[in-house]
Amino acid sequence: MPYDLAVTGSGGGAFAAAIAARNKGRTVVMIERNTVGGTCVNTGCVPSKALLAAAEARHISLDGRFPGISVTPFGVDLPRLIDAKRDLVDSLRAEKYTDLAAEYGWDILEGTATFATDEHADPVLRVDLAAGGTQAVVAEHYLIATGSTPWAPPIDGLAEAGYLTSTTAMEVDTLPASMIVIGGNAIGLEQAQLWNRLGVQVIVVEALDRLAPFEEPENSEVIAEVFAREGIGVVTGATVTRTDRDDTGYRVTLTGTDGQPTQLRAEQLLVATGRRPATAGLNLDAVGVKTGSRGEVVVDEHLRTDNPRIWAAGDVTGHPQFVYVAGAHGTLVADNAFDHAGRTLDYHHLPRVTFTSPAIASAGLTDAQAVEQGYACECRVLPLEYVPRALVNRDTHGLIKLVAEQGTGRLLGAHVIAEGAGDVIATAVYALANDMTVQQMADLWCPYLTMAEGIKLAAQTFTRDVSKLSCCAS
Repeated sequence: MPYDLAVTGSGGGAFAAAIAARNKGRTVVMIERNTVGGTCVNTGCVPSKALLAAAEARHISLDGRFPGISVTPFGVDLPRLIDAKRDLVDSLRAEKYTDLAAEYGWDILEGTATFATDEHADPVLRVDLAAGGTQAVVAEHYLIATGSTPWAPPIDGLAEAGYLTSTTAMEVDTLPASMIVIGGNAIGLEQAQLWNRLGVQVIVVEALDRLAPFEEPENSEVIAEVFAREGIGVVTGATVTRTDRDDTGYRVTLTGTDGQPTQLRAEQLLVATGRRPATAGLNLDAVGVKTGSRGEVVVDEHLRTDNPRIWAAGDVTGHPQFVYVAGAHGTLVADNAFDHAGRTLDYHHLPRVTFTSPAIASAGLTDAQAVEQGYACECRVLPLEYVPRALVNRDTHGLIKLVAEQGTGRLLGAHVIAEGAGDVIATAVYALANDMTVQQMADLWCPYLTMAEGIKLAAQTFTRDVSKLSCCAS
């Protein structure tokens, strides 16, 4: 029986599209070759943030920031911690994915899907079922939502030596004494701090000249200071040219800007150099679907491929790799495919968060991006020592930076490094979405003794000296 929508993949984008299609009364089939739920719930956001929270609890027991509070440092039972993480993942996968699919009433086929064409040159999916046999799936529309997978650069000896990724690291059951993390962007930073706080001696290697190289330089400086304070080693401006492994662990050879090789040694190696769209084996050429240089499915602004019956959503499109982008993509595809809505998405206020401690969060343009786009900018940086919530928390490591258009005062970007920065940035998302000025932001109500108040205070710095305000004054 032909379906209205056939989806390859079962992550956030796939489920959003399936739910939207079912709400329109459409029939849906989903094909998954691995575990239902995709990256976020199984190997990405949920397990990594669960372990980060546990590592932070241990770290707080050690840092002694509150006078009068003495806590005996506690150890790490890693197998038990990993088992608890698995229980959480299993529970969420059932509640938010497999049970949800059954409730909405669509089919899930376990197997590997490959595109082909029928005798009329129309697309069809050939599914090699995990239980054995092959099934042909025919649909009015097809959605590619296969996500992305960890990517490693072509380093001599790396494949032979083997290595951990952000996925496989979530399954180790023995704490190594030491670890080298290759990559100093979001995933590498999170993994480095996670393992360090569990008691592993960690060193991070970043090819560019600073940690968090795509964030504002001020945020990079703060996270570098935090890592130094916590004893995490950092090497920037260095390219890994070779890796070797023996019975004692890994030997990583680096080449710096001076061209001189140096070596690092550690018991374990984790590669966190980004993710690439997962399109291998789909046979997209057979149905006229193009891919880009990184393997991404090429789509138009409506997320349609060159084949008018085939769409793509989420990481596989090469768009920003966030589960909330995938979810928005899935719903958009259902609207455009079945209602001819012609919808597009506006990414100019899209937020991103790195869940280090302090967290790094941004929305909109950086100072440099605004200048590149021709804006005359005016920026303000507010250290957290002027945010009452940070003082109460006894943790003022961080800042808030606002980028505004000179003359109009319209907010162009917001950048936060602070505890709870992911929650704080939501305020800036609404301001950016509504083209608010920093003066309007400065005049809005904001509850006292919240970290979000820092956004209001940062906006006030465009016209006032906040160091001369009473701590409770607006």
